[in-house]
Amino acid sequence: MRMRIACLGLMVALLSALASPASAQDAAARRATDDEVERWPPVATFSVLGYDPETGEVGGAVQSRVFSVGNGVLWAEANVGVVATQAIVDVSYGPQGIELLRQGTAPADVVSMILANDPDPRPDGWTKLGRQFSVMDAVGNVATHTGPSASEWAGHRIGRYVSAQGNILAGPDVVNAMVEAFESTEGHLSFRLLAALEAGQVAGGDRRGMQSAAMIIVKEDGGVWLNNDVVLRLQVDDSEQPIAELRRLVEIAGQQRDRVRGR
Repeated sequence: MRMRIACLGLMVALLSALASPASAQDAAARRATDDEVERWPPVATFSVLGYDPETGEVGGAVQSRVFSVGNGVLWAEANVGVVATQAIVDVSYGPQGIELLRQGTAPADVVSMILANDPDPRPDGWTKLGRQFSVMDAVGNVATHTGPSASEWAGHRIGRYVSAQGNILAGPDVVNAMVEAFESTEGHLSFRLLAALEAGQVAGGDRRGMQSAAMIIVKEDGGVWLNNDVVLRLQVDDSEQPIAELRRLVEIAGQQRDRVRGR
């Protein structure tokens, strides 16, 4: 009797394995995807791009719970524009976006062309459907894309001369607060971008917390010294309070600008 039961159990196990090979394959694929994401965590973050029509400066700022986020997110060139690349990120979107803007391509077309030309080399573990990026030209026109597979909550909002975008956020209030803060803040572009980050954090920010922040602003000959188009390039790579540290640096930069202008 025990032998018949044992044989029956073995037959059931064999039939189950034969009946559902796809289930085993699906499980293996899920494990591979999880391993891929663990090795290369998404650039879960919130960022803002902005333009100041009075000065002609264009730039962006970012905060995330990853180390040295500025190295993979922000790209800018004077008289060309600025790009933010994040989420299931392909960092080549940054240089690609700048090159297309340099050729005179409109931001919306830049977004469409980059997505269309993405070969999606890791569709199982690093899908192009999770990419998020924003493109702003040198006069503040902007287009933003949030892929349907970007980690929730993911989305963006576009305002006047500003876009805010993020993923793994507390919710849509984050990007809404960022745009409203940018539009309602006066003063240098650096303080407006900073206000957007601060507002995004108050609204919940990155659900995982904070670690790094960065900012870049460009304008032809807008920087100190000779032939310098970089008005500001700041990075806080690892800090318990990266936005507060970024504010400290922005304020020092503002004091320097005032000294250069003889105020």
